[in-house]
Amino acid sequence: MQTLKQKHRPFCFSVKGQVKMLRLALTVTSMAFFIIAQAPEPYIVITGFEVAVIFFFIILYMLRLDRLIDCLFWPLLVFGLLAAVCCIADGALIYRKLLFNPSGPYQKKPIHDKIVL
Repeated sequence: MQTLKQKHRPFCFSVKGQVKMLRLALTVTSMAFFIIAQAPEPYIVITGFEVAVIFFFIILYMLRLDRLIDCLFWPLLVFGLLAAVCCIADGALIYRKLLFNPSGPYQKKPIHDKIVL
């Protein structure tokens, strides 16, 4: 008796894949609008993180790593590496900001420094 094999459908052509790609396109578009509108930096950064996470999940599904790795802890590895990279980038940006402005952004200036018209 011959067993029926389930036909493998590529991720890009499945409904789940199309929805994830549409979500990625929508998130990239919203990030572009945040950048054009000069929204506060946290909005842009959070949207960028979401784009990266969605992109990595699409790559994982396209390479079928979700079926190759039986362990449930692979998302922890992915998010752990992403968090480490983001923390390093955040530290570098804070260091650069403090290097160029060591007194801090909220230093009060003396009244005689203001120009009176």
